[in-house]
Amino acid sequence: MTATLLLARHGRTVWHAENRYAGVSDIALTDEGRRQAEALGAWAGRYPVAAIWTSTVSRAIETAEPACRALGLLPRREHELRECDFGVVEGRTLAEFAAEDPKAAEDFRTDPVAHPFPDAEDPRAAAARGSGALRRIAGAHEGERVLVVAHNTLLRLVLCELLGIPLRDYRRVFPQLRNVAVTEIRLAGDGGPAALLGLNLPC
Repeated sequence: MTATLLLARHGRTVWHAENRYAGVSDIALTDEGRRQAEALGAWAGRYPVAAIWTSTVSRAIETAEPACRALGLLPRREHELRECDFGVVEGRTLAEFAAEDPKAAEDFRTDPVAHPFPDAEDPRAAAARGSGALRRIAGAHEGERVLVVAHNTLLRLVLCELLGIPLRDYRRVFPQLRNVAVTEIRLAGDGGPAALLGLNLPC
């Protein structure tokens, strides 16, 4: 038995508007981000799910709140769905980092897994923890549809991990998951490949 997981990136924050890396930092949603969260909630009201899971980061929790209200569900939180730690680039743009260390920035662009940012979380570890969390969620909701609100880089790494795509290609294959757009996958909790049913579907 498989579960259908509807993966949504949280709403927009100030740092995302400026293309700054927001990983472990607790950055609030903007007014636009809150409107996006309401749109996701309205979508969930039209296409109900059995459960709603979020990361433990406030921007993901806040994004899921309208969907929880619409469906009368309590959110479930999973720490392993938190965003990656971006190390020295946390709160900065890639252009700012490149101005300081051009070679390290170019190495990251070439292979972001072999050459992550200094002091950043190992992308392979992030992919493993995130895919493990989704497997556990799928196993707990066999035959059901589940909304999962998490983060851009983590979800792109996890999609590569689950779909058998080399992790080094996550930025090329999945350039961006749009805020509150839905990516639909079918996944079994006990292993096996995932099936990608839809990518960046507007809510």
